[in-house]
Amino acid sequence: MKITPILTQLREQCPTLGQRVAAGFDLATLQAEAPLQTPCAYVLPTADIASKNAAQNVTLQAVRDRFDAVLVLDATDATKALDLLHDLRAELWRALVGFKPGAEYTGVEYDGSELVSINSSRVLYRLRFFAEFQLGRNLASQPAESWHERELDGLSSFTGATVRVDAIDPADPNLKRPGPDGRVELTFSGDVTP
Repeated sequence: MKITPILTQLREQCPTLGQRVAAGFDLATLQAEAPLQTPCAYVLPTADIASKNAAQNVTLQAVRDRFDAVLVLDATDATKALDLLHDLRAELWRALVGFKPGAEYTGVEYDGSELVSINSSRVLYRLRFFAEFQLGRNLASQPAESWHERELDGLSSFTGATVRVDAIDPADPNLKRPGPDGRVELTFSGDVTP
């Protein structure tokens, strides 16, 4: 998942953060001193989880892209920091839950949160989110998303077929057992026009 749409959404929809939203974070640095003025948020992709392929002859997998938003708050007044944390958590939900980070994604969903660390100067609180997309195209006219689709795109187009039928019945009395006798009883063709 591209991180830029998430950063833009948080900068535009979270007034309490006042544009103080950046990508990535180094936990040790944030615990000592945040590069941005507090309160601020750092966003980073954390993992993707793919389901098993749902089809036998094409690629069709649901992929869950996970990302974290880490809030950094001033903890000199712990009560004030924890109250602000409650308000900021709700602000992040309003900004992200249901937001689509790209045309191929479902809306973002909330996946829980946890306290990362707290000391006399900083509170770090992680909120986990995810959005899903499908790996594997829906239409042959869409660009290939897997090796199998690229391989299929390289095949020549199907233009038609000719079928020759050697029927089992009526059975040839000269054969010891009934079955196809090698004589074609029926031939037909079909052309495919796109």
